[in-house]
Amino acid sequence: MSGPSADQKHLLVQRILESVDPRLAPALREELAQPGPRPLPAPGQTVAIAGHRSAGKTRLLPLVSALLGRPGLDLDVELERRSGRSLREWVAQDTNGFREAERSLLLELLPRGSVIALGGGFLSHHPEALQPCYTVLIPISFETYRQRLLRDTRRPRLRPGMTLEEELHSVYHQRQVLHARVSTVSLVDFLRAFALPGSNP
Repeated sequence: MSGPSADQKHLLVQRILESVDPRLAPALREELAQPGPRPLPAPGQTVAIAGHRSAGKTRLLPLVSALLGRPGLDLDVELERRSGRSLREWVAQDTNGFREAERSLLLELLPRGSVIALGGGFLSHHPEALQPCYTVLIPISFETYRQRLLRDTRRPRLRPGMTLEEELHSVYHQRQVLHARVSTVSLVDFLRAFALPGSNP
């Protein structure tokens, strides 16, 4: 893929900000307008898009891929394609097998240096596998997380012994703690390298 022009990059940054949690977008825009780190992935380094379930990683994948001029791949979609199984069924019947499969697939794909959208549990279950990656953390508030997952009945239950409300609260807050322990790049720091100087994203 060829890289986008400066104007195209600016437009893609705008579209990314429009695609994240609307509860957080105003604060992200304000932060992006301030000076700060501008880290970029190294040439050939795989870029991982990580974060909670329903944070919008799949929706952001083509935008981040276009911004970097690199091919993109959704890890969950590729797992379903290769296995012929739905993730909902797979996680319910063989959670450990699914977790090992997602880790193995990422390690297989690392040499390509592409952009990969990870599943919602990847960051908390396989932090060591992400060490070679440039990992962008996509933020989402608990309110938006809860709202989206209560509507989305296709996703697998992670703690069927709990009510869905209890599961959402437990998983979100436990993973927040685990995510904070992993070396990641904030979405704003990532985007800052592509925003036009003096522009208002």
